[in-house]
Amino acid sequence: MPAVKTVYSRELALLSDQAALLLIDMQNYCCHPDGGLYRSCPPEEVTARYGWFRRQLESVVIPNLQRLLSACRQAGVEVMHTTIESLTADGREQSLDYKISEIFVPKGAWDGQPIEALAPICDEIRLPKTASSVFNATNLDYLLRNLGVTQLVIGGVVTDQCVESAVRDACDRGYLVTLVDDGCTSFTPERHRNSLAALAGYCRQRPTEVLLDEIRGQRARVVSR
Repeated sequence: MPAVKTVYSRELALLSDQAALLLIDMQNYCCHPDGGLYRSCPPEEVTARYGWFRRQLESVVIPNLQRLLSACRQAGVEVMHTTIESLTADGREQSLDYKISEIFVPKGAWDGQPIEALAPICDEIRLPKTASSVFNATNLDYLLRNLGVTQLVIGGVVTDQCVESAVRDACDRGYLVTLVDDGCTSFTPERHRNSLAALAGYCRQRPTEVLLDEIRGQRARVVSR
């Protein structure tokens, strides 16, 4: 009898009991107007350097992630948060890249806290990290496997840095990844678009509204059983 060929696909809708929402670096350091990212920049350059990024955060990314976060909580989808934050006061354990790039948030600092609009509730897991990839810098993979997670929904900042690192590493570890394409952003529209194009071969990319429909559909099926 011929063997049955397994068909693999990224185009699978979310299953709430197998999925987790991972928010990347939605924290005061880079997502609050008073964050350390902007304090390190001359005031006269902030708008020119970060104006588009700030507008995208406030008008698109944060509102979309708020809606998605609420839906995931209601559906029982695991929610996890990563933030750039050192495990020490002086950052001596940070990655070489972070040291060279002068990305530093001391242990316990306000900059390391998630922004109020997306703050963790109850016992949602928050993982401080000291490198671009949360998979390299934390025990996220171990936690996801213990939780029975096979699908990851990823949003946050910055698209072509920490978000892209998370997507690629998650795919290499065997997770089905959906990137919220209107729930992430970079410092320029070109960088954001280029990153989405580069990641097209790694993951599903869906807007918030489509993912909300998938989650609602899951909830409706569970209720009707």
